[in-house]
Amino acid sequence: MAKFRNFSRRLFIISNIVAVTLFLLACTNSFLHPGRWWLISLLGLVFPLLLLIVLTFFVTGLFFPSCRRWSLLSLVALLLGWSNIHSFLAFHPGKGFRPEKPPHALRILTWNVRSFDEYITKKKGASGHKPLMMEFIRQQDADVVCLQEFHTARKPKSQDDNLSYIKDQLHYPYYYFSRDYSRYDGGYDGGVIIYSRYPIMDSLILRYVRQDKMSSQESLIAADMLVGKDTVRIYTTHLQSVLFRSKDFHDIEIIKNVDDSILMASRSIAKKLSYAFRLRGNQAEQVRAELDKSPYPAAICGDFNDVPNSYTYFTIRGGWNDAFISKGFGIGRTYVHISPTLRIDYILADQRLPILQCRKFPLPYSDHNPVIADLQLP
Repeated sequence: MAKFRNFSRRLFIISNIVAVTLFLLACTNSFLHPGRWWLISLLGLVFPLLLLIVLTFFVTGLFFPSCRRWSLLSLVALLLGWSNIHSFLAFHPGKGFRPEKPPHALRILTWNVRSFDEYITKKKGASGHKPLMMEFIRQQDADVVCLQEFHTARKPKSQDDNLSYIKDQLHYPYYYFSRDYSRYDGGYDGGVIIYSRYPIMDSLILRYVRQDKMSSQESLIAADMLVGKDTVRIYTTHLQSVLFRSKDFHDIEIIKNVDDSILMASRSIAKKLSYAFRLRGNQAEQVRAELDKSPYPAAICGDFNDVPNSYTYFTIRGGWNDAFISKGFGIGRTYVHISPTLRIDYILADQRLPILQCRKFPLPYSDHNPVIADLQLP
């Protein structure tokens, strides 16, 4: 029995040290550029699991006197990783989200609409999601609507003229559209778009450099809006995607199920992840540089394609406030595939636009969930 206790104690200590080391390495992901440290970025993807393991070691060690002092190691790691934990978990239960917009507030809606789910099935429009998505946007009564993976037909007033439909039927008379790419023989344009009920006085666009034909991102755009006597700048963007296809999701299932071909599947996934990490790291630095130039109170929203403890998130966020962390509760998952912990869509605001409330809406239409926040106007 004594030998078993000694073995258990040693196993606890060694496992605890390994878990704490991996956890702290995952925390360094927030300030190490993924272009040079992409393995650390991969480790950052399992941060929620490592956090749970370290918490388990901390709590378990408290119940065993021989391991109690080693549980302090887990506690120290949790304290050192607090900034990462706080960016991952929001701690504001019970406040809820009031549909009525507070006085003197600016309501922002951001959503990666995945082309309104029109081209996911073999038959165009078979999903029937577009009318439901348009109705959802109408019901939220947002002042500003930022959409990623937006597409519209060039032919005015056609069934697929989504640009005019939102402008005229949902009553957003002002917009700025990046037109990053065209499809179907130039009959359609796609990109990110900002709709506003306030006049847009000026705009800007930053087109990311495409590294090769595999690059998949949409521009950073901004619109300066005249709100009363004040000017507010709103940015939106869609950073480099991982470019997962059906085969890649199948490979993830292979990894989960420990299939015989796990090695080849892992190589394929890791290669795409490392490529996307590197590009997003560079794009995040460009975004931060643009945000620092804003002469007006500003907010940025969009699909960053990266998790809250990533270099991308921390670089773009800087000293700004994360709407979900400020007013939400829980993990706030916005991407519906792969893992229940993926929050990759954000609304961030500088200190001049305090956050009043925020909510993520779990909807079954796109592969992303929309996020809405109310910001206090100057």
